[in-house]
Amino acid sequence: MANTQTIKTAFERNRKAVSLRPEIGQGTAVTKIRLFNGTSCEVEHKHWKFTVDVGTGEGGNDAGPGPGILERGALGSCLAIGCAQMAAVMEVPINHLEVEIETDTDARGMLGVDDRSPGYQAVRYKIYIDSPASEEQVNNVVREVERLNPTLDNFRRALPVEGELHINQSKLKEEEE
Repeated sequence: MANTQTIKTAFERNRKAVSLRPEIGQGTAVTKIRLFNGTSCEVEHKHWKFTVDVGTGEGGNDAGPGPGILERGALGSCLAIGCAQMAAVMEVPINHLEVEIETDTDARGMLGVDDRSPGYQAVRYKIYIDSPASEEQVNNVVREVERLNPTLDNFRRALPVEGELHINQSKLKEEEE
């Protein structure tokens, strides 16, 4: 189990390494997704594999959490992990931490009923921290997490997105040959 000293040491080591050699902090991540059984997706990244799907009410198999759940989970877990890391670095003890993510949706855009955005209309998060530290210390941890959190940053700003379509080609087929 990761303890506060291990977390602090790793964070400070990584901060120093990237400060000295910025190129080691830059890269590209690749995650592969393969569709099967109509709507189920096998998601693979490094040694992890898991299934993503939509519920039966959306025509799916309900074989795993849906993309929206993963988006909310990504934001909430990144905030929670960020709080654990920053609290360790700032030596602020945390007894218990929970994050709750709320999103407002309107299916009319996703279903093409009208021309509104198919995505979230709003995203809110609540962080619950139980700590013997002062309110000011806990606030300082959270403010630093909000400033440095990559997933929160991804939600807050528009990112360039590029897509490519490859017809009658498959990465899987290429890998098998």
